[in-house]
Amino acid sequence: MTTTKKATQKSLFISSLMVGLLATLAGCEKKPADTSVANDAATSSIAAEISVAAPVAACDGTAPAGDLTPVRIEAANTTRTEPGLFEGPVWINDSLYFSDFIFTDGFASRIQKLGADGTVTTAIEDSGSNGLAVDNKGLLVAGTHKYKGLSLFNPATGERTLIVDQFNGNPFNSPNDIAIAKDGTIYFTDPAFQRDAAPGGQEKTGVYRVATDGTVTLVDDTISNPNGIALSPEEDVLYVNGGGEQGLLRAYPIVDGMPQAGKDLVTGISIPDGMAIDCLGNIYLTEHIARQLRVYTPAGEQIAQATTDANLTNAAFGGAEGKTLFLTGAGSLWKIELDITGSSY
Repeated sequence: MTTTKKATQKSLFISSLMVGLLATLAGCEKKPADTSVANDAATSSIAAEISVAAPVAACDGTAPAGDLTPVRIEAANTTRTEPGLFEGPVWINDSLYFSDFIFTDGFASRIQKLGADGTVTTAIEDSGSNGLAVDNKGLLVAGTHKYKGLSLFNPATGERTLIVDQFNGNPFNSPNDIAIAKDGTIYFTDPAFQRDAAPGGQEKTGVYRVATDGTVTLVDDTISNPNGIALSPEEDVLYVNGGGEQGLLRAYPIVDGMPQAGKDLVTGISIPDGMAIDCLGNIYLTEHIARQLRVYTPAGEQIAQATTDANLTNAAFGGAEGKTLFLTGAGSLWKIELDITGSSY
């Protein structure tokens, strides 16, 4: 594993990105936009049906260091007979929600719920989902390969509303991971992993931004199969990983709400997958086949690591104090108790 930058302060890292990248962006022509928005009335109706606990607001604790020990949540072991993956963990109120899909035709998927009592139940059947995030109304925003777009789900009723499903007149490939800003702006990755779940797709894999008015713009199409995506706590940096066996973690400064040209923060990552961010801005990155979790500072310096006993897919903070890191993988869930609260989704 090699890192491309080592710095002691995040502000210096971001500044260096700005200096080197703003000039590049200034000369770039904007990509054509496509628009599609969810029905506002439907969204309001869904949100009114559920009660959402206030997120953990304060940044509390210290960053992890050295070797961490994931603990398997045995009650969540898959009950399916077909091979598949757990994906997209998110914490709502006192429960963890995650996608559970299989590798058969169509990549059939459902959203599972790990409740406070430790039992797992199916929250939404046939969701067609991969990555999940939570919006500021407590609703699930899902990358849905079944619908080749982003969908909004009520976790209590399963009601679904379309957010976006195309760019430049064509469906997306298989929307995967999602990050949502406080103002409702959505960022997501669109690799080709489940492209065959439905007809159509994009010529390239890409990273996209969905504005609050539904306008879709392309952030980057130069990463092969972009996968994990996350925002820094101050929402001034967008992180995306991807690239397969010789993968990378790329950082995009955000200026006036718009991502600027990206710069590789870490290279040499083996099949990077989902990510989580703590309130200090540290990045918790999963390596899929390597079955590893690596923790990086905002400057790209590795400070902690962990190994699991099955392939890894994603990570999310949750628990009563927001200090439990949950990991999803091949039909498996793990948790790591930390001394730091997580950032939002």
